[in-house]
Amino acid sequence: MKINLINAVKYFFPNPSLEMVYFEAVANSIDAGANLIEIDINIGSFSDIGSFTIDIIDNGEGFTDRNFKKFSNLLEIEEDSHKGIGRLVFLNYFKKVEVSSIFDGRKRSFVLSGTFDGENKKSLEPNQPNQTILSFKGYSKGKIKTYDYLKPDTIKKDLLQHFFPLLYNLKVEKKDLRIVIRLETKEPNLDQGFFSDIKELIVSQIPEMTLIPFEAMNISMFDKFDLYYSIKVITDPTSVITALCVDGRTIPVEILSKGGLPQGYECIFLLYSKLFDGKTNASRQELKMDEAEFNSIKKVFGQKVAEILNEKLPQIQERNKKTTESLNDRFPHLAGYFDDNPIGLIDRNVSLDTAQRKFFNAQKDILDSSSLSEEQFYKSLEISSRLLTEYILYRNIIIQKLKSIDKNNDEADIHNIIVPKRKTFIKDNFASDIFNNNAWLLDDKYMSYTTILSDKDMDLLLKEILLDGESVEKDETRPDIALVFSSDPKETSSKLNVVIVELKKLGLSLVKKEEVLSQLRQRARKLMKYFPNRIQRIWFYGIVDFDKEFIRSLKEDNFLEVFSKDLYFYKEINVMPDYNENMKVPTGVNILSFDAFLEDAEVRNSTFLNILKSEIKEKANKE
Repeated sequence: MKINLINAVKYFFPNPSLEMVYFEAVANSIDAGANLIEIDINIGSFSDIGSFTIDIIDNGEGFTDRNFKKFSNLLEIEEDSHKGIGRLVFLNYFKKVEVSSIFDGRKRSFVLSGTFDGENKKSLEPNQPNQTILSFKGYSKGKIKTYDYLKPDTIKKDLLQHFFPLLYNLKVEKKDLRIVIRLETKEPNLDQGFFSDIKELIVSQIPEMTLIPFEAMNISMFDKFDLYYSIKVITDPTSVITALCVDGRTIPVEILSKGGLPQGYECIFLLYSKLFDGKTNASRQELKMDEAEFNSIKKVFGQKVAEILNEKLPQIQERNKKTTESLNDRFPHLAGYFDDNPIGLIDRNVSLDTAQRKFFNAQKDILDSSSLSEEQFYKSLEISSRLLTEYILYRNIIIQKLKSIDKNNDEADIHNIIVPKRKTFIKDNFASDIFNNNAWLLDDKYMSYTTILSDKDMDLLLKEILLDGESVEKDETRPDIALVFSSDPKETSSKLNVVIVELKKLGLSLVKKEEVLSQLRQRARKLMKYFPNRIQRIWFYGIVDFDKEFIRSLKEDNFLEVFSKDLYFYKEINVMPDYNENMKVPTGVNILSFDAFLEDAEVRNSTFLNILKSEIKEKANKE
């Protein structure tokens, strides 16, 4: 063999895995006509690399002179389905492979290593049955990547999937083949399912397959397709094989995941076509095919699998219908973007992610257009409705989060959900801040704010509405939330609306609740003292936890109850800008319960949501 084997390994197998050692050895044994293949794995413990050895034994025709010559000459092949380099992967994991082969009363032994040059020893072994032993020694990696490379149960499943076309042909031809996988270890790890064990793969026990031939003229006018499938109930965990059959082996294609099936089923879908022949890379790990052609094949494959599953497992359609209804209800802004012809059970998270990407791409297409056609114009209106629906849904999440607040929560917990403490929001950043402040909880008109100050000193609020050249004295008292809205405070001729909100945690005493009235009055005095001609109206809100004593206190002060989903009281109070001024400015004070604050907002929000959901659902159904 006139070639540097170590370099050849790296060239032909850039992405190997330990399981390929089993694949290549078993392939060689099957080619040699073996009907019994034994894989013996020995290792002291998972981390004891020095004790790791593999013996693979078969009863095939062995290393005859002809077979040995082929083995000794890299890339020498007799069929297109063989690459002539599979054995190189042995040297990627082991420093040497000791080979002993008895055939026709003779024995040949040699060592495959990086310096192998064809040297071998021959002797006579009369009256001995054929037997070839490959002993893999000197594991050359620093560690074994996963327990699965050693566990008989996993190796059995991997061999079945990898060689299914070949094994199934043997079954059809009524040829015997038994593959025995043994693991011997001194230190098991039961948590990882790693223990001494033995499993058998018997060709006669491979499930029967149903054939569905079909044509796909958009892919090939000459090559037909054969889809073999099997669906059966099992007691083991759900198992799925979806693959293309190429040169007697499978190339897995992700069509259907285990999560796409009800529990307790084994499903196998294999797609055959002469179109695939010879289209694998040297290591037979990947398909060599034009990407567009492969995507077309994958699409047709998926459609056929979906048709079969819908017919054979009707419960999938029933569950998918419920899942889709749930997604449309929970995410109405994405209605019409969810896959209406899924393969297997809908994965809720995957479906949502895919729909969101489709929605984003639809937005991008509209925004990237320099001008809109009539069709694009109406599409832009639809997307706008969906975006508004998404925002209304976000509002609903905020309301539900606030509903989870109880007396064990601090005032700050309520405050931060409405508007994060110590933050300032300005009109110019409205688009980026819309999901961070929730002034709409009080009233949607407050979203026309110029400035929102959360837990900021009173003098900072006053400075927001100062005209050039005016000043204000330091005031470190802090309204919980303050808004300036309806007009630009820097316009001399304009008058402003100001909102002051005071919050109280749930479960406070009467004295603490009554503090909210005093706090609101103090804020009003400050504002009216500095700006008697600048402010059109001040809106005061106190959000507190009501009880009978507090209701009595409000009624004693002549507060009037206002229509609401819960308790809401209103009164106009007179505020004097200074103690020696006779002018009194009427100021409205709203005192409402935490439940009224939330439930009134929820009613307004649900009205918007229901209108938008109906419109989007109607458009989605038309499409």
